[in-house]
Amino acid sequence: MANPHPIKVLYPEEPFHAKNALKSGVNGAAVGGAAGLLASAVQNSLAKTNVGAWGVFSRSGATIATMTAVPAIYSFAKDASANLREKDDSLNTTIGAFLGGAMLGLRSGRMPQILGFGAGISIVMTAFDFTGGHLVGKKTQSEFVDEYERKEYLRKNRRRPMMETVAEIGEGRGIEPPGYQERRRERLQEKYGVEINPIRATVD
Repeated sequence: MANPHPIKVLYPEEPFHAKNALKSGVNGAAVGGAAGLLASAVQNSLAKTNVGAWGVFSRSGATIATMTAVPAIYSFAKDASANLREKDDSLNTTIGAFLGGAMLGLRSGRMPQILGFGAGISIVMTAFDFTGGHLVGKKTQSEFVDEYERKEYLRKNRRRPMMETVAEIGEGRGIEPPGYQERRRERLQEKYGVEINPIRATVD
């Protein structure tokens, strides 16, 4: 018997697939480096004194280095942790965010700030990942429901009775519900006074 609510069908968890931690780290470094370069350029342009074009690297180069290292370490540690644990869950985000946050606090050279930055960013990123990576909440329906079954359920759930549709748009023009020919003959007889007998398929 088919499930009347296929939208609630759950599928078994997919096996873990190893991640390329090095590639993730390089991608994170590239994105973070670009953002750091932009932030450094903004800092350089807002300087009260003329520091020159190379001030992007000489004066605020630490911003570029920090913003390059943080996402690189986060992405690498997250995927490396997933590979070691053979699980893809929020704990990987916790580990990666803690190490990335610790790198952010490393500029101060003080252990309380290193641990504080690591713990703070770890909490925020873990909560964000646990809710599905969306500000509106976790979206789990697409992970467990087959797309074809979902569309079939929606189509059948919104199917209207034929007679209700016919009552709105009317008969004729190719729309012939049951009893259409009889009603048509009655209307012709009432309007023109002509009785129309149906054609018989057999000869008496």
